[in-house]
Amino acid sequence: MAETNSRNHAWKFFLAGGVDQVALRTGADLAHLDQLDQKLWVALTVPTRGIEFDPKTLDLIDTDRDARIRPPELLAAVKWAEASFKNLDDLFKSGDSVPLEAIKDSALAASARRILDNLGKSGSAIISLADVADSNKIFAATRLNGDGVVPADIANDPATKQAIEDMIATVGGVPDRSGKPGVNQAKADQFFAELKAFSDWQAKAEVERTTILPLGDATAAAAAAIQPVKAKVDDYFARCRLATFDSRAAAPLNRAEADFVALATKELTLGSNDIAKLPLAHVEAGRALPLTNGVNPAWQHAVEVLTASAITPLLAPDRTFLSESDWSAMQAMVAPFNAWIAAKPTTSVEKLGLARMRELLTGNAQTAVTALIAEDLALEAEFKQIGAVEKLLLFQRDLVKLLHNYVSFAEFYGRRGAIFQAGSLFLDARTCHLCIEVVDAGKHAALAGLA
Repeated sequence: MAETNSRNHAWKFFLAGGVDQVALRTGADLAHLDQLDQKLWVALTVPTRGIEFDPKTLDLIDTDRDARIRPPELLAAVKWAEASFKNLDDLFKSGDSVPLEAIKDSALAASARRILDNLGKSGSAIISLADVADSNKIFAATRLNGDGVVPADIANDPATKQAIEDMIATVGGVPDRSGKPGVNQAKADQFFAELKAFSDWQAKAEVERTTILPLGDATAAAAAAIQPVKAKVDDYFARCRLATFDSRAAAPLNRAEADFVALATKELTLGSNDIAKLPLAHVEAGRALPLTNGVNPAWQHAVEVLTASAITPLLAPDRTFLSESDWSAMQAMVAPFNAWIAAKPTTSVEKLGLARMRELLTGNAQTAVTALIAEDLALEAEFKQIGAVEKLLLFQRDLVKLLHNYVSFAEFYGRRGAIFQAGSLFLDARTCHLCIEVVDAGKHAALAGLA
């Protein structure tokens, strides 16, 4: 066993494979690893896939995500471990558990204790990798968990709980760390913004009721009756005006006799598209639109609905004709309603009903939910350390093993099995242990012929 000094640290080496390799046996060796000349390292890179090693640990060390671990990343992992463990000698102990008293970082120690508390292990002095394996289990029994998402059942009172349930039912929820659906600040803001937009829109009709709703609740039916026939009625009055302009236009505007002859050869129904294309009524100069007799049969029902829902309540009952001026006046009466309807906000909260919306807006629901989310977020930093606790435990189990397959090949030459070995090959009554996984068969084929 050879020995050499590097910046006041005494390194020990062993000869294996014809190469002097550093012997990493103590926490002091790890603490001074950044002082060891990298020419003395056996390897300077290792892939994160295709080797017999937990990829989760490798991904934690591979900070640049290039699927290769290089010396700066490995040294950074060792420095992180040095800041997290009170004694790096602990890393040479086998197993995937760490005593709480061995954790140097106070935030990590607090998170480890919280995990054990959440799992009902408050009296335990040791945390293991199995304890952090299922995050849903860790958070299942916690009221607040620092993710900024609050499920309904953690609310302080029934009113806040119902408000959160209304949010989830309308704008949708997001999963909490416990796996339960909840809402975050973005969802809460969206919900109350939609409530206000719909309430304000409805309030406009309440303030300007006589203008927007001249028939009250029946205004919607009047507007709905006008819309399907609008283009056809406009067409009729345009034809009558053209006939007024020149009497010669009246005959062709009423369609030629040949068109009716063509219709006569077909099997007709009152809803036929060919009939619907004919003028709404007989075109004459200055003629009003008949509402009873003489209406195109394909449009008869629509005109009857127009009469009952719009003409009678907006103009006068018992009308048998509709003049162009009355048609224009009637459209003007429902124009404010149509504009109001067009401005209706697209929301998912409408199904709650206006009364519930205004109850939520005028109460303290928004303040209560926002305060609850803020209370949860106040624990964010502490709960983020839970991922760091898993990192601590993975490093406890894997870091020294990785160093013994990287800085030195102590695992391989110690016949403990290197991470780059992939099982054994039995061939011709012999066993081959130096087997390596082939990730890219095509690239391997190009080199195999050189072997």
